[in-house]
Amino acid sequence: MLALSLSRSASPLGPILSLVDADGALVALEFADLEDRMARLLARQWGRTEIREAAAPAALSAALAAYWARDFAPLAAYPARHGGTDFQRAAWAALRAIPAGKTRSYGAQAASIGKPAAVRAIGLANGANPIGIATPCHRVIGAGGALTGYGGGVERKAWLLRHEGAL
Repeated sequence: MLALSLSRSASPLGPILSLVDADGALVALEFADLEDRMARLLARQWGRTEIREAAAPAALSAALAAYWARDFAPLAAYPARHGGTDFQRAAWAALRAIPAGKTRSYGAQAASIGKPAAVRAIGLANGANPIGIATPCHRVIGAGGALTGYGGGVERKAWLLRHEGAL
């Protein structure tokens, strides 16, 4: 069983939930109104978890504060621990390689992991990403530039991309 610490923080888009493991690595980062979604993703990827409320690690709090202040490097560098399948972990690692202020199409994302025909599978992997913002699935857009698919809603996706200077 994976033991996790849950903390809550404010953001310009509403309350945020963060879950870290015993080493302080980020396991989930989600908007509070999507807590049920986060719980489903955690159950699929980790099975049983034990969650207790605790203060966020100081480094995570600082990284989130920096992100909201448009300093994106600390959150990009913050350690994350992903469950999921090998394919999902590869897709999520590729997400973390997309710099703030940039976007990538689903096709380019699939090609970046050596699976150019796996465009739909990339979309599914992005949809199963429990570490929003820090594993930036919001930076993946449709081939024609459409802001499609984001667990937190297209409005939040657009806000995040504007915040990062990508729109």
